[in-house]
Amino acid sequence: MEALAVRLSGLDPYVDGAIRIVTFYDTLMRRRVDLPALARASAGLAECVAGVRLHGTGRTIRVSPAGTEASDPPSPATATAPITLDDEQIGTVWLERPGPPSPLDDVLLDRLAIAAAAALERYGPARTTMADPALVELVVSSDSDEAARARALRLLGFPADRPVHVAAVRSRTPLDRVGALVCPARPVKAAPLAGVGVVLAAAIDPALFPAGVRAGIGTADSPDRAWREARAALRFTTPREPVVRHADLGALALLAELPREVLQANADVVAIARIAGQPDDLETLDTYCTTGSLRRAADLLHLHHSSVARRIDHIGRTLDMGLTDPAGLTRARLALAAWRLLESAP
Repeated sequence: MEALAVRLSGLDPYVDGAIRIVTFYDTLMRRRVDLPALARASAGLAECVAGVRLHGTGRTIRVSPAGTEASDPPSPATATAPITLDDEQIGTVWLERPGPPSPLDDVLLDRLAIAAAAALERYGPARTTMADPALVELVVSSDSDEAARARALRLLGFPADRPVHVAAVRSRTPLDRVGALVCPARPVKAAPLAGVGVVLAAAIDPALFPAGVRAGIGTADSPDRAWREARAALRFTTPREPVVRHADLGALALLAELPREVLQANADVVAIARIAGQPDDLETLDTYCTTGSLRRAADLLHLHHSSVARRIDHIGRTLDMGLTDPAGLTRARLALAAWRLLESAP
């Protein structure tokens, strides 16, 4: 390989320089140098200020060609490159060259970015949100023993003496963005698992989930039980209530434990299925069940309360339930929740 490199380098000065840069950074990576050492070596090689910035922590390293911290105000970057780890951009490297860029600056920054990602992974845990799905599965699987779960959590960067919160997510928003939003202080890791997004975090703020995301949040102490709770809570989410904490479900959570055929055979659930083809009726019933008030439902639906009253009376006759009675309203709420569980079943 070295003989080939020597032969190639003789063909073109650019190739010669590029090969020397690749060899330079390969040597640094073999020596397992850290980020500050990488920045110092890069500044000396480039003969100008070199910088490294990590998005997750905001940490910035700027080094002068002399190998010391660059104290002068930052100049505009003449070349930049992203640091990428696990398909996530976690930082940036750049050069501040006083004159025109060198033809080899892009090669140098590309190798610096690769070396920086390797250093972050080695001296980690890396400040990425996306994680190895196999490690995440070890954390949330009920088949994992406690030793394997503890090791997986340690590899993911979670302290052994702190609880880990779990959320099940369905979203078109990338999982890394969702995780970073709901737990900005980190640590937080995310991965797809069996068609559902898993978010593991030191803390999860339900109010910080972005619009368009459906999320169920587990509240058990053990990550495997919290994952089961999170998946169950996810099934109870609606457009009106896109984020559900399992602890807030109370006895409703018991519905998720019932076999599918039991729910399908229930007369009230069958009745809800009959009106499901009428979106207006379904929305009116959902709003009324959520608020428990004709006037509040009318406000949310932007209708006169008398119009909502007529709709509820019609729906009640269709369902054979007295929806204005407490008992009938409770039946409708349970039947609506059970019907949604059937619709959301895998």
